[in-house]
Amino acid sequence: MKKVAIIGGGVSGLSIAHCLKDRYEVRVYEAESRPGGLIKCNRVDGNLYHIVGGHVFNSKRKDVLDWFWNFFDREKEFVKTNRNACVFLEKPVGYPIENHIYEMTDDLQKMIVDDLLQIAKNGLKEPANFEDFLKCRFGDTLYELYFKPYNEKIWKRRLSDVSLDWLEGKLPMPTVEEMILNNFRKEKETGMVHSSFYYARINGSQFIADRLAQNLDIVYDKVIERISREKTRWTIDGETFDKIVYTGNIKNVPAVFADIPLSKNVNREIANLEYHGTTSVLCTIDKNPYSWIYMPDNRYQSHRMICTGNFADSNNAESMTSATVELQITPIWTLFWKISKRYPMLLNIWHINIRNLPIPFKHPKPEQLSGTSKNNLKNRRYIYWEDLPSGNTIIWMRLWERLLI
Repeated sequence: MKKVAIIGGGVSGLSIAHCLKDRYEVRVYEAESRPGGLIKCNRVDGNLYHIVGGHVFNSKRKDVLDWFWNFFDREKEFVKTNRNACVFLEKPVGYPIENHIYEMTDDLQKMIVDDLLQIAKNGLKEPANFEDFLKCRFGDTLYELYFKPYNEKIWKRRLSDVSLDWLEGKLPMPTVEEMILNNFRKEKETGMVHSSFYYARINGSQFIADRLAQNLDIVYDKVIERISREKTRWTIDGETFDKIVYTGNIKNVPAVFADIPLSKNVNREIANLEYHGTTSVLCTIDKNPYSWIYMPDNRYQSHRMICTGNFADSNNAESMTSATVELQITPIWTLFWKISKRYPMLLNIWHINIRNLPIPFKHPKPEQLSGTSKNNLKNRRYIYWEDLPSGNTIIWMRLWERLLI
């Protein structure tokens, strides 16, 4: 039987391992001490902390559903929940926002209706980018009120620079007629994948990872730094495999496969991939009926609060309701890199100030992030805006960040 090595014990690596194990001898290498990757959870003072957002399960594909439920008892081990999200605009407004225009002020209602009538009169044009899509579909008022500020928080760039190839199935695509009727009828959105979802009764998405890890050959605490190849065989730590499935960080591919010549185009495309991370903070909140709370207002650093304490009672310590707050915080070196690409001469002028920035690798103190897993702060090698002292230098840097959107 041929041998396959899978790099990464997250949900992708675990799922692939199960799909292949009947035909191959499969081994999974996981850098951490337990499975899960992006869906890992920790217990913090009795509360379940989704380290990277609140992961739930559902799919519109029957083959995916059939495969998934083969590992679980749907009735005993999961709860099914209807999505109840809101957009916070001084007060909660139902989500999706275009179905809840009737909850807004009279002035906003009139402006939005005028926009929709104009769209109906002119017809939908073919959008060239994400900004065009949102304006053409929902009008200028909803765009400025919600879609622009919320998405700029997430993407950290002009929405006119965001392509549309990722969009299908991610957002509802209502017509003007449907939006008007939905407001008259006060109908809930049921067409999105997660309009309802399943959630594990105990330990959330970590329960899914732990179950999928059963009956697999997994090597934990193993960081794969180099994979070599000789003829048709791959070698990892002296053991050979016929095939490799890599589900790790794509940025590490050139280093991991350094012995294998990759084309210059591949290396260049990997190097040019832009990204920014999401920081999450576990907190306790007042009791509420919501699953997600979206926060477009730029007065708030956070863009979304996931009320994971409402997903399952076991997520909460006694007499508490927990939530995971998500923030897109730009690492300072990422910002400098963006500046150097767009304004190289100005960056040269600034380089003395940059070099002399105080506290070059200051870590946030654990007590400053109430409830955050202290392990999540290990090995953090970024300066964040919140880590630096206030002053003119930081004011100018915030201005640069806005210019780069």
